[in-house]
Amino acid sequence: MTKTEAEARIAKLRELINDYRYHYHVLDESIMSEAAADSLKHELSELEKEFPELITPDSPTQRVAGRALDKFEKVTHKDRMISLADVFSTEEIRDWVASNEKLVGPIQEYFTDIKMDGLACALHYEDGLLEKAVTRGDGLVGEDVTMNVRTIENVPLRLPAVDGIPEKGHVEVRGEIVIFKKDFDALNEKQVKSGERPFANPRNLAAGSIRQLDPRIAAGRKLKFMAYDLVQPNLPKHSEAYAALRKLGFRTSGEDHVFKNIDEVEKEIARLSDYRQTLPFNTDGMVIKINDRAVYQKLGIVGKTPRGAVAFKYPAEESTTKVKDIVISIGRTGAATPVAIFDPVVVAGSTVRHASLHNADEIARLDVRIGDTVIIYKAGDIIPQVKEVLLTLRPDDTEPFNYEQALKKQYPELEFERPEGEVVYRVKGENSDLILKRAIEYYASKPALNIDGLGEKNVAALIDANLVKSLSDLYRLKPEKVAQLERFAELSAQNLVAAIQASKTPPLHKFIAALGIRHVGTQTAMTLAKAFPSIDDLANATAEDLQKLPDIGKIVAESILAYFADEDNLKLLAELKELGVEPVAEDMTNLPLSGNSYIVTGTLESMGREAAEDRLRELGATVTGSVTKTTTALIAGAKPGKGKTDKAAKLGIPTIDEAAFLELIGQ
Repeated sequence: MTKTEAEARIAKLRELINDYRYHYHVLDESIMSEAAADSLKHELSELEKEFPELITPDSPTQRVAGRALDKFEKVTHKDRMISLADVFSTEEIRDWVASNEKLVGPIQEYFTDIKMDGLACALHYEDGLLEKAVTRGDGLVGEDVTMNVRTIENVPLRLPAVDGIPEKGHVEVRGEIVIFKKDFDALNEKQVKSGERPFANPRNLAAGSIRQLDPRIAAGRKLKFMAYDLVQPNLPKHSEAYAALRKLGFRTSGEDHVFKNIDEVEKEIARLSDYRQTLPFNTDGMVIKINDRAVYQKLGIVGKTPRGAVAFKYPAEESTTKVKDIVISIGRTGAATPVAIFDPVVVAGSTVRHASLHNADEIARLDVRIGDTVIIYKAGDIIPQVKEVLLTLRPDDTEPFNYEQALKKQYPELEFERPEGEVVYRVKGENSDLILKRAIEYYASKPALNIDGLGEKNVAALIDANLVKSLSDLYRLKPEKVAQLERFAELSAQNLVAAIQASKTPPLHKFIAALGIRHVGTQTAMTLAKAFPSIDDLANATAEDLQKLPDIGKIVAESILAYFADEDNLKLLAELKELGVEPVAEDMTNLPLSGNSYIVTGTLESMGREAAEDRLRELGATVTGSVTKTTTALIAGAKPGKGKTDKAAKLGIPTIDEAAFLELIGQ
């Protein structure tokens, strides 16, 4: 290929790659597959290697991370980068309006946009080319982070020609550098898998990434630039500046609006409050500006904030509470995760009772102890986290949390190990497949959901074939896929899938038992189902709520709290609900055998012992394993346990045979 041919080909490749970048990273659309785009980038890179004199600063190949820096250079802002004053109520908003109208008269229009939680940054373009990116700093002087910002895919390296924007000269665009929630979650998942401590929140991660001296770190963090102001050229209205930003190829929040009066603004605040959690990025409020820039600038600055704009903040996303206990949950992979249990507290509009402490290293870093007062926040507006311990409020008698001692106390029959290089303790000798097999076997067993055909061998076959990777995958099985396994034919596969689908509406107590919550057997599940009419109610129970119930002490309560504090378990329950699994609450009031306690021993001819015990529980009775003074009667089949019959006789507890038992449950 000649240089002339290469130049023409390079121009076309750059145009197509930039078009792909704009659609994918700005509009969230895809005009081709990622593989195809990568292929075009590779071809462009090869051509530029062959003809290096054709490389230009705005080429897509120049977006990649460059050399590491020794330090960041200080840069003075041409126009001060000011922050906004916060308001927290409609009364404060109206005071702000009244104060401004005293100075400039009636305000004709208001402009609103979402307040994004990231790192403020100014992009400077000269003659259309990105020249410099500068952080806010103290508002007067920031740091040159151009090398890092060039790695952000949705930042244009060259501005297109747009009416009203001069192609020559200076253009300054301001915005927030953020990490979207899904990208933050993916990064944290990688951190945990590699044994690293998870990142605290997207805002801190975005800010930390941009301030890395090695641009390769920023390049791997999926940062995004969300534009919120076109400083130069100075267009007449904020709404016009936003329209120009989008034409220039920048991504904005997409939630900017113009309103004629403050009543409409307040309605928008309420509307945003209802759906802001569903946005792809974190936000803690709304920016309200006077739309007319001439009026906005005439009002000037008071201290460090402009008079012409305020930031409305939604209810606090942090709160304080007292740690009552630290329990350890064993997840589906055998990982031991510590969970802080605390007094119920409202954070970001919802009540939370517990928060993951992640691992032993995180507990040590925070030095969180039982009895401490802590600050709770919601990571990504969803997951409760412990931010810090308020040491000045720490009681004198607290002791550091001993992780290994707690494991031995809470799980005396298990052994744990901490593999070299990892931060997580795991059950020794267990792996995720083995744990999953046991969980599904129990879920399908007679004491639980009694799913016909889902025994040990079939469970192993489904998991070994990767058809089932979590318990919820049972409800995604297709007969045609199951039939391909050696153990199945077309009819048996259909029967199995039908049996699984038929288990979607189990009695609530059966479903609770099926979850395999530690220390929660059939009888305890019945007790819980009587007290809590739904899984959601049980998940929101406090330690005090649980310990008020018969036969539920501190250890059982802790186990239940740990189960519903585990993020994997909550995700599983959400998936089951989405797949149509809806446990049915039973009316357990005024049952005929309520208040009675029975023991079944020996072999019954008419039914199995488990079936007999289930029937007794359905009628309201308590079924126990040992004879006590409170036992109503001992039900004895063939070859009963001598120890139980002897003890019943000694205590004067009546023994009834199978015929009398059948008459009892028949009545």
